[in-house]
Amino acid sequence: MRTVLLASLRVHVRRYVAAAIAVVVGVAFVVVVGVLTSGARSGLMDGFGAPYRDADHVVSGLGAGDAIALAERHGPNASAIGRAMLPMRAGDRLFPDTAVGPVAVAQEMRWQKLVSGSFPASEGEAVVDIWVAESREIAVGDRLLVGEGAAAADLRVVGVVESPSTSAQASVYVSWARLVRWREEPTLSLSRVAVRGQVGPLPAGARVQSPEEFVTEKQTELNNRVDALSAMLLLFAGVALVVSVLVIANTFSILFAQRSRDFALLRCVGATRRQVVGAVRREAVAVGVLASLAGVVVGTGAGYGLLALINTLAPTVTMGTASLPVPWLAGGFVTGVVVTVVAAWSPARRVVRVSPLAALRPEAAGGGHAASGPARLVLAVLLLVVGLALLGVAMAQDDTAFMVAGGATMFAGVLLFGPVLVPYLIRAAGGLLGPAGRLATANAVRDPRRTATTTASLLIGVTVTSAALTGMATTRAALDEARDRRHPVDASLTSPRNRVTDGLLDRVRRTPGVEQALPVYGVTALVAGLDEPIPVVAAPDAGLVARDGGAFAQVGPGEIRIDYAAFRKDLGLRPGDHVAVRAGERLIVLRVAGGTGWGRVGVVSSETLAVLTGLSSRVPSRPGAPTGGIETQALWIRAQSAADPMRLVEALDDLADPAGLQVDNGLQARETEEQQLRVLTWSVLGLIAIAVVIALVGIANTLGLSVLERAREHALLRALGLTRRQLRRMLAAEALLLSAVAALLGTVIGIGFAWAGHETFVTRALAGATLRVPWPSLGAVVVIAALAGLLAAVLPARRAARVTPAAGLTLD
Repeated sequence: MRTVLLASLRVHVRRYVAAAIAVVVGVAFVVVVGVLTSGARSGLMDGFGAPYRDADHVVSGLGAGDAIALAERHGPNASAIGRAMLPMRAGDRLFPDTAVGPVAVAQEMRWQKLVSGSFPASEGEAVVDIWVAESREIAVGDRLLVGEGAAAADLRVVGVVESPSTSAQASVYVSWARLVRWREEPTLSLSRVAVRGQVGPLPAGARVQSPEEFVTEKQTELNNRVDALSAMLLLFAGVALVVSVLVIANTFSILFAQRSRDFALLRCVGATRRQVVGAVRREAVAVGVLASLAGVVVGTGAGYGLLALINTLAPTVTMGTASLPVPWLAGGFVTGVVVTVVAAWSPARRVVRVSPLAALRPEAAGGGHAASGPARLVLAVLLLVVGLALLGVAMAQDDTAFMVAGGATMFAGVLLFGPVLVPYLIRAAGGLLGPAGRLATANAVRDPRRTATTTASLLIGVTVTSAALTGMATTRAALDEARDRRHPVDASLTSPRNRVTDGLLDRVRRTPGVEQALPVYGVTALVAGLDEPIPVVAAPDAGLVARDGGAFAQVGPGEIRIDYAAFRKDLGLRPGDHVAVRAGERLIVLRVAGGTGWGRVGVVSSETLAVLTGLSSRVPSRPGAPTGGIETQALWIRAQSAADPMRLVEALDDLADPAGLQVDNGLQARETEEQQLRVLTWSVLGLIAIAVVIALVGIANTLGLSVLERAREHALLRALGLTRRQLRRMLAAEALLLSAVAALLGTVIGIGFAWAGHETFVTRALAGATLRVPWPSLGAVVVIAALAGLLAAVLPARRAARVTPAAGLTLD
């Protein structure tokens, strides 16, 4: 049998190449998922998890005193994470609330990226974040006065840094020794310490986690306890496994159907069933091991290449350096070998059960097969019911694991039901084509099981793509809405002492990158609980600039809405409190409503502002000259979509400084949140691209083998008068029907799965999210899939047409 095996390898190279391609593709898909996932996690660690990436442990749940004690006990092997809100004076400009954070003692634990200059080497030195340096025109060598009273420190700027958006992000960074001198400041917040090595004893209530665990938990909390990256990993890991199994199993099923005559001849010359099955098993192990090793190499190269491509196509996305995902490499290799052996063993055993004389009959290789037996249909219905039940449980309990299990079970039922469903759909679609289409339809539905097998990989690919695109569109829209609510105004210019002049308004509107600037009218008032007077305004036209349509400015009578991000130093004010608001001699009591994203102004209704000022006139309903003494207190600005956020803030700061106004920057927060979303989006797009490629390779592989399997059928059609051109046209029409039906069915199923995902975890993570179906994108997927199926038939059709009828009708 070893001689037979070697002879088979020499004679039927095309068969083994097709089988090897199936294994390589399946294993590569698994490995690529692992590499992309590692790159996405690394990118998120480079951003959100930057302060912890070089540590072994993260200790959280600490007070400022405990954090300082722990950091000092570990010395250079620890870095406390936090900041203090302190006043800062740069030249003649005062910035009341400036976030001041520490620079780690050890260079290895400094998470800020140095842009220019150097890190602080003494207590009298500091570095400035690049956003602050650009917008406030602070350069290396400038002097800053940070703090107030006896605790004030005169610092020299020695460097400019770039710091990712995290809860530890600050405007100014000082040495650890300098920050500790502000330990008595009430605004100092130090609740976490990154530690290298052993942690040692901890105070009660402290938690120790790995950096990855801590970052995952924090990101999950930001998404209302939904771990989006893990959900994506679980989904695509399942998809990778299912696609790998199907592509390999389908290829081997067709291959062994073609080899039934070979096995029959071996049986006739004395080989036993056991010997034949043993030879097949050895073949499968050899093909599986070699092809799986190749798949690991190809998948690793494709994964790292895809990461580099994403970083090239999207320079604003940092996917991070992926560590070699050894568990994924091993998993892909084992999957390839095991699935190859199983996929080869089952068809071989089925073939050798047929008697040699029956297998040698000419019609054995080309006969049609029934769609499905009763047992297969019963199992399909059972899987569909169980899958629907699991999806129902997932949506009721918001359980992602149940959702993936239910989706996989239900899709398995669809695949088992395929020999009944797919031919029916092909008959319906075939009526739209001409004579070649009718012949292609009859040929496609004559063997329902082969037809379903050929379309399976493309059906999976389109289903995954449709579900992912719909899920991305839904999630992206919901995240954009949530971000618009958190940061409704891109930038604002305010001051409790100085007013906005018409000349300044005109200059702001002419600034490159400004789409719209809205003057906001009101009065300066004292609000109990705040340290200084603030502008109190009414903004009925906030929708002209606000990203949320002006919803934040729709304040009820008797309320005042405070931006907590702008007034974070005043920790005593909370939503629901009643505060006294005084403007001149008038005093009213208002209920506090929370919010964020519009700057250092309190927002009230037009009626409340009229009561507060004692004026009968209302706030102007459109921008223009105010009446009755109400003055322009602020400018709210909406940026153009293509504007450079850093340059725009710098330009606004240049205009605001001479006028004595302060710029509240919402663009930086929007940009940093967008960065994390880009990492997830491009990770999903990369996985979708790989899934589509795998699906197309799968359908090309199985379609080519299917054409090879039907060589006698095609020769008989040629003998009956079908020309080569008509044969090619028939095979092209058949491929188009198969791919179009698979694409349309996959799109419908994919939208259904996306709806299940939306109900399971999207609505939990993002309240109010509605399902968004990206019809143009899905239409493009259907067209591309149909054309790809047509293209996949070109080479097999040309090869089939070149065979003469006499050669094709021979039994050998």
